[in-house]
Amino acid sequence: MSHVSVIGLGAMGTSIARVLLQNSHHVTVWNRTSAKADPLIKEGAVLAHSAASAISASPVSIICVSDYNTSYSILDTEEAKSALAGRILVQLSTGSPQQARDNETWAKEQDADYLDGAIAASPPQMGKVDATIFTSGSTTAFQQSESVLKCLAGNVPYFGEQVSAASSTELAFLSYLFGSYLGFFHAARILESDGLRVDAFGSMIAHVSQVVGDVIKYESEVIQTETYDQPNSSINMCMTTVGLLMEQAREAGINDAFPVFAQGLFKKALDAGYGHEELGALIKVMR
Repeated sequence: MSHVSVIGLGAMGTSIARVLLQNSHHVTVWNRTSAKADPLIKEGAVLAHSAASAISASPVSIICVSDYNTSYSILDTEEAKSALAGRILVQLSTGSPQQARDNETWAKEQDADYLDGAIAASPPQMGKVDATIFTSGSTTAFQQSESVLKCLAGNVPYFGEQVSAASSTELAFLSYLFGSYLGFFHAARILESDGLRVDAFGSMIAHVSQVVGDVIKYESEVIQTETYDQPNSSINMCMTTVGLLMEQAREAGINDAFPVFAQGLFKKALDAGYGHEELGALIKVMR
C-alpha cells in the first residue's frame, strides 16, 4: 500500500481515485465541492479539508482538473506551495506544451518534483490495460510514481525530462484521431449516399486497423528520414483519389468540405513540384 493524494474529483479525477482504491492504495482526496467525495469516502478514501492538507498527506499528489489555470487557482496559495516542498506533483490536467514548461518552472520554485502527464483514455477506461498516460518531466518523479500510474493505465510511456513531450505527444495523437474522425464522417456520407451501412464499414475499419497503422508507420519513417524519392504512393497517384472524392461529392450532392480541404494541400504540393514524391512529402507544404 502507498499513500496517494488526488486533487480534483470530476469524472476523470473520481475514476483515478477509485482505481487507486481498488488497487489497495491509501487515497486522500480533495475537491472544491466536497460532496463529490462522498461516494469515494464510502469506498475508503480520506477527505482532506484543503488542497494543502491533501498534499501533506502523501508523497505523491495527482491533480486532475479541467485545465492548468484551474490547477494554479488551487495550488498557487502559500499553504499549498509550502506543502509541495519535497513532494512529487503529477499534473494530469489538460494543457499545452508551453503550459507544461511553465508549470514545471513553477513547481521547481516550490521545491517540488514535477511530472507532466496526458491521459489518452476516457474515465471508464481508467485501470484498463489499453488505457494510456503519456508522461514526461523529472526522472525521479516518474520512477517514484510509476507503480501508481501503472495502476491507472496499462501503457505509461515516459518520454524523458523534456517536460513538454507528453503534451506534444497527446496533441499529435489527438490531431491524428480528429483527422481520422473527419475522414470517417465524410466516408459515412459517401456510404449513405449509396444506401450502404455505416456500421458495417466501421467494423471493416476496425478489422484492418493494423494495416492502417503499418501505413502510418511507413509514412512516419519517410518523414523522419526525409526520403521521399522512392514512393510507394506518390502525391500524383493520391491526387487521383482526391479528384474522385470531389467527383463523388458533386454527383451525390453531399458536403465536399473534406475533399476540398485535401485538394488544397495536394495542389500546393503539386505546384511546388512534389508530385512524383512519396505522399509524406505533403508535410513540406505544411512546414
